[in-house]
Amino acid sequence: MKKFLALVAVVALVAFAAPAFAANPFMDVPMNSWAYDAISQLSAVGVVSGYPDGTFKGNQPMTRYEMASIVARALAVVDMNKASKQDVEMLKKLVVEFKDELDALGVQVDELDSRVAVLEENLGGWKFWGEFRLDAKFGDEVDGAYGLGGDTDFTQSRYRIWMSKIIDDKVKFIGRMTGKDIGFSRYYLEVALPMDMTMWAGLWCYDWEGANGLYNDNDAWFGDQALQGFYFTKPFSMGDFSFYIAHNDGASVDEYFRYGLDVNFNVAENFRIGLGALMFDYDFTDDGGEVYNVNFGFNFTDDIAFKGVYYMEDIDTVAAGVDDGPSAWRAILDVSQNAFGFTSVWIEYANADDSFFLFDFNGCDTDGSGPFDNYGAVTTPGLGRGQQDKETDILFVKLNQKWNDNWSTFQRYVDSSADPVGGGDYDVQNLTFGVKYYYTPNLSFELVYDDVDYGDAWAGTLDDDSLIRLRTHVKF
Repeated sequence: MKKFLALVAVVALVAFAAPAFAANPFMDVPMNSWAYDAISQLSAVGVVSGYPDGTFKGNQPMTRYEMASIVARALAVVDMNKASKQDVEMLKKLVVEFKDELDALGVQVDELDSRVAVLEENLGGWKFWGEFRLDAKFGDEVDGAYGLGGDTDFTQSRYRIWMSKIIDDKVKFIGRMTGKDIGFSRYYLEVALPMDMTMWAGLWCYDWEGANGLYNDNDAWFGDQALQGFYFTKPFSMGDFSFYIAHNDGASVDEYFRYGLDVNFNVAENFRIGLGALMFDYDFTDDGGEVYNVNFGFNFTDDIAFKGVYYMEDIDTVAAGVDDGPSAWRAILDVSQNAFGFTSVWIEYANADDSFFLFDFNGCDTDGSGPFDNYGAVTTPGLGRGQQDKETDILFVKLNQKWNDNWSTFQRYVDSSADPVGGGDYDVQNLTFGVKYYYTPNLSFELVYDDVDYGDAWAGTLDDDSLIRLRTHVKF
């Protein structure tokens, strides 16, 4: 094929990536040539190059290897935010056509396929995805521990449509519409800043404990919040650094600032240590407080890890006789199914001082429920305001068995013991059995039996109950 004609196949893909009137570096391509603008633009972005004598020699035949080289360079500079459907289809055909030549040139075709896939996924700059979840719940008690309306509830527990729009190479809009009334529960800009820093501005959600693998059930203890404000994150050579400032805009008595800081250090290949702080400060009262933590993760092998976290609270306003500086700690053994072959194992032990409580930070997806309240029943009543005389110990165990791509089973056990200063134990035991079936890769059915026993000390305040739940869950 002639060089001039071959350029027609790729100029539409990359012409927008260069200035409209780039300088022509080739002495044998006159300005009145029909191919002048195309060659100038493609040369400016490095897609085409000439010979050492400064000529392009566009009238001589182009080899398939030369054309394959142009295809590879075109893929490197094509703008994923502006590529049209026709551009992407042309790229796919060119990669298939010149596969052998690209291989011979040492170009990884699978990497080119990945690049084309990214272009295809972001066509037009918009992307949509979501999930739907329907729960059928059957309780043992009327108006019992699981908070059902009576003893049966059919609840559309999740309906979400996510969307993102690539605005330009530095700015993206992300939103989430939630519920039957289709209200926005997330809306923020993701901005690439200088020095490899990223900013979120708007209503966003972050989960530092989840990112560090520090919980495996309903929710984080702290650091899982949906907030409105500014969030910044930056990686560095040994880890990453994140911080935010947000404001709660309620009635005047409820208005307050929130601040957060999280730093992770990869001390060694198998050892990570992190430092964190959460602070809130009310605008019109003296209320407020801080929660600080030190956390770590140590990998014995790729499949066995030991993790832990230590919390320290500093509460500005407390009732008489309540410690304003309580602490808590958690220790976790996390074993993947690869280690034993038939099951994964998560064993967690936690202890909290008698004045330690979980601030209602409005978790991203749990509305402030406790960290182990996965099925609606309160499992850690000792961790709450007004429970200042109860030191709490918690044992949590979860096993999960993945049998194949369709079937998995799991079991979980929670033992929460609150020990009042005046004597007597307040025990809670929660036991769960579940089976999950993937009818398709995106549609699953989960059947769960959950039982909670509050013991004699909680009688009349919290009553024993059990639950059967069938969950239908689809992601799209």
